[in-house]
Amino acid sequence: MGSVVRLLAVIVVVTAAISGCSKKEEPKPEGMASPHGEMATKKKESVIVVPESVKGKWKAVKIAVTDKDANKETIYTVNIGSDFAIPGSGLSIVVDTFLPHFTMDGTTLTSQSNEPKNPAAQIRIIEGGKEVFKGWLFSLYPTTHSFNHPKYGFTLVDFIPAS
Repeated sequence: MGSVVRLLAVIVVVTAAISGCSKKEEPKPEGMASPHGEMATKKKESVIVVPESVKGKWKAVKIAVTDKDANKETIYTVNIGSDFAIPGSGLSIVVDTFLPHFTMDGTTLTSQSNEPKNPAAQIRIIEGGKEVFKGWLFSLYPTTHSFNHPKYGFTLVDFIPAS
């Protein structure tokens, strides 16, 4: 009787192994991590919403550019929606958006009001024709998400209302 039980146990194990090998792996639901740690979802892209109360109310921003080697800071005025070539650096700054009262709700970036309570400028830095940075400069939090360039530092220092 013992050998029959062992034979049945072997049959069960072999059957389980065979069916396990032929079983197709189920696709993972979105958002579930794979055994290797990758996520099945992609990072959601942020959406920038400039409220009507802010549109057209701001003309330009002032960005301090610090030459780390020379320990010299120069402030440049860059119009919103335009680019500015930094003299002698090979860099250009593009100011895409200015939000005077920056706030973030999920993936939506907007301004709570037209009052400069948390001023932020979305900029791009171009070096040698290639975009090397796209992000935000915050005047109240200059080191938050700042661009780490080997020679230059960038800080939002002021903003100019439209006349």
